[in-house]
Amino acid sequence: MISASNTEASIAPITRSDLVNVKRAYTTRRVNDEDFSTLLTGAVRPRIGDLVLASVEKIGSHKQLELPTGRKAHLAVGDKIIVAYGNRYAPDQFEAMIGKDLGRCHLVAAGGVAASKISKHDRMSEPTRILPLGLIGSSTGKPINLADYALAIDDSPRSITTILVAGTSMNAGKTTTAASLVHALAKAGQKVAGIKSTGTGSGGDAWLMLDMGAALALDFTDAGLPSTYLASPHVIEHNVLGLIGHAADQGCSVAVVEVADGLHHEETATLLKSSRLRAIARGVVFAANDALGAEAGVAMLRDLGHRVLAVSGQLTRSPLAIREASRATGLPVVTAEEVQAGCLSGLTTLPATGPIKAGTARRPAVALATVPSLSRGHGAAESEAVLYFG
Repeated sequence: MISASNTEASIAPITRSDLVNVKRAYTTRRVNDEDFSTLLTGAVRPRIGDLVLASVEKIGSHKQLELPTGRKAHLAVGDKIIVAYGNRYAPDQFEAMIGKDLGRCHLVAAGGVAASKISKHDRMSEPTRILPLGLIGSSTGKPINLADYALAIDDSPRSITTILVAGTSMNAGKTTTAASLVHALAKAGQKVAGIKSTGTGSGGDAWLMLDMGAALALDFTDAGLPSTYLASPHVIEHNVLGLIGHAADQGCSVAVVEVADGLHHEETATLLKSSRLRAIARGVVFAANDALGAEAGVAMLRDLGHRVLAVSGQLTRSPLAIREASRATGLPVVTAEEVQAGCLSGLTTLPATGPIKAGTARRPAVALATVPSLSRGHGAAESEAVLYFG
């Protein structure tokens, strides 16, 4: 029987029978469960990426746990789960941080992230409460950490076309835009990698990229992080460049890199200031909720020295918003349907942005590929679209 002690640090063996019916989260998928040998309890301070065995105490907003297979398993009080400690920043959901001990905390992401809630959006119910039973350890009693099972990556430059997708905020349409671009480029014969560079661990985006034709789907969990909130700028930059390099090593010709959250999110802003990332990118496709957000976001990216290629996102659900954004930014404003039909596929022929000085405005004349199937001014025939903003 596994129990937790809070008085002193201790290490006890765990057996396969202890882990029968334990639900394991997506964030832990790279870890070899044959290495699960001990349980560390008591006066232990968890670190980002440490695996924890926990018991579900009270069901809250996250009623399911995403498994390594992608299936979402329903949770019940008393269930044992294995998740990873990590911080979370999600303006539409929670801000949460790792505590100083193995005390009660929360499941703050369905992909499997344990932390203590700091704040929440007012539409969210309280997060699911969990009781950590101990850190999962190796045969030597060392806590098992995601970083120990990360891909072996290096951040040296490779020959691969890289297109960034950024946005105003959560739910601006970044993932749909990125997946639509993956779909079009794959149809055009490119071997495409879909990469989620920042955010909180969840398999949904990776599965979507694969469904839309990506030959390879990667995210920061492949680099050893359950989330990127409060990770150091150097680590985030190294990981993103390393994942792009890994995609090139796997034979991918194009990397579509989604940068999570909005431009004012600290890790997003820091990453987009990276001269190394900017130098290898063809440019940015920007997703926005409305024309004002598009105008401000495009201006910010130009101030950072980025070439902004086009605008897309939730605003393209409205023809009037499309017209406003086009007038405000001077850029093509394209729907998910148009992107999937190939209107941005020609962007892969643009040269990399190169090492330009931040603050140098760029407003290139981007020639959109001809899309014979367009049936209206700002969209493709609905029968050809496989993914929509919703």
